[in-house]
Amino acid sequence: MKQFEIPAFYKSPIISKVKNLRKALDPRKRDFEPTLLDVGSIQFYIARHFGFCYGVENAIEISYRALAENKGKRIFLLSQMIHNPDVNNDLTSHGIQFLQDTEGNQLIPFESLRKEDVVIIPAFGATLEIMNQLEELGVDVQKYNTTCPFVEKVWNRSEKLGQQEHTIIIHGKYSHEETRATFSHSSQSAPSIIVKDLAETQILADIILGNRPKSDFDAFFKGKCTEGFDVDQHLTKVGVVNQTTMLASETQEIADFVRLTMVRKYGAESISQHFADTRDTLCYATNDNQNSTLGLLSVSADMAVVVGGYNSSNTTHLVELLEPKFPTYFIRNVNDIKSSSEIHHFDIHAKQERVSTNYLPTGEKPTFIITSGASCPDAMVDRVIHEIMSFYDGVKDFETVMTETEARYTV
Repeated sequence: MKQFEIPAFYKSPIISKVKNLRKALDPRKRDFEPTLLDVGSIQFYIARHFGFCYGVENAIEISYRALAENKGKRIFLLSQMIHNPDVNNDLTSHGIQFLQDTEGNQLIPFESLRKEDVVIIPAFGATLEIMNQLEELGVDVQKYNTTCPFVEKVWNRSEKLGQQEHTIIIHGKYSHEETRATFSHSSQSAPSIIVKDLAETQILADIILGNRPKSDFDAFFKGKCTEGFDVDQHLTKVGVVNQTTMLASETQEIADFVRLTMVRKYGAESISQHFADTRDTLCYATNDNQNSTLGLLSVSADMAVVVGGYNSSNTTHLVELLEPKFPTYFIRNVNDIKSSSEIHHFDIHAKQERVSTNYLPTGEKPTFIITSGASCPDAMVDRVIHEIMSFYDGVKDFETVMTETEARYTV
C-alpha cells in the first residue's frame, strides 16, 4: 500500500501505534475484533479499522502539494475536499477557496476563473458537465484531480455495464456530491436511476413485476433517473452500483433484492441475461470500517463515541450500527466535549445537534468505544481519548498502556 505524505496536523502518536500493532499481527485483515486499551481506572475499545482511507489520504496529499507548488496563485476547491470540518478549515486557512457548497450551489462563479488559477477536484469526483465547463474556460482539471480511485472504479464498471446494455441502479443519496458525479458518468453510457434505500428498491421492484402501475415510477423517481427513462425498455437488464460511503451491507441487500426480483420475473435459468453481479465495486475501506464497527458490537461497553463531520455519510452509517446497542455520541471533534458534564453531539435522525448532560458513565472501570469516519484524522481521535481520560483519576501514562497492550496481543 502506498505511503502518503500528509501534514503533521493529521498524524497521531496514539492511534498510529495501535493500528501498526494490529497490522503487524494481522496483515491480511482477517480479525475485526477491537483493540482493548486498559488505561487504569477506565478502558477503551478501539475499532480495528477506522479513519483515513486510501482515497482520503491521496486527496489530502495532492491538495497540500497544490499549495506548495502554486504559491502566489489563486487556488480553488470545487467543493469540500472531504466531509470533515477540521480538514476543510485547515485548507481554507492556507488560502484555498470553495467554488461550490456540498449541494452544488455556486459560491464563486466559474466565469470568474482564469486559466492560471488552480482548481482541485475533491475525492468525491465531479460531474462531467462541471468538468467540461471548467475545461472550456481553460482550467486544468486533471493536474490536481483527487477523485478517489474506488469512485472511478464504480464509474468504469458502470460504463462497461452500459456497453452491455444494462441499466444502472445507483444506491446513494441524491444530493451527495459522489452520487451526483456517479449519475453523471453512468448516464453517458446507460439509463440510470438512483435509489436511496431498500424501501425505494422495493417500490422499483413492484413496478418491474407489475404489482404497481407504471405511473408510480414518475411519482417516486422523477428527477432521480435519466431523461427519457422507459420503464418497459430500461428495467429488463440491470446492475447495481453504489455511492462508496453507503453501508456496503445495505448495497448488497439491495442488489440481492433486485436479483431476486429479476429471477421472479424471468426465471433463475436466464438470470445472467437480466442481472449483473457488481460486488467488485464495493469499497474495501468502507467494508473494513463497517465490519470493524460490527466487531465492536461483540463487546460490552458503557458508551460509544464516533468522531467525524456531521455531513459525512460513512460516519453516519457507523453511528447507525452502534446506537441500537450503546449510548452513542456523534461528535465533530474534541471541542464538542464541553466538560465532564456536557457534550454536544449530532442526532442523525432529527438532523440537528443535541446537548447532553451527565453523560459520562460511573461505576467501576467505565468502558468506552471509540471509532471515526474515513474522513477523520487519527490525531482528532487521540484528542478525544485524552479528553475523556482527563475526567478520571488513576489513569496510566500511554507508554505503559502500549507496553501492556503489545504484551496482551503478542502472547
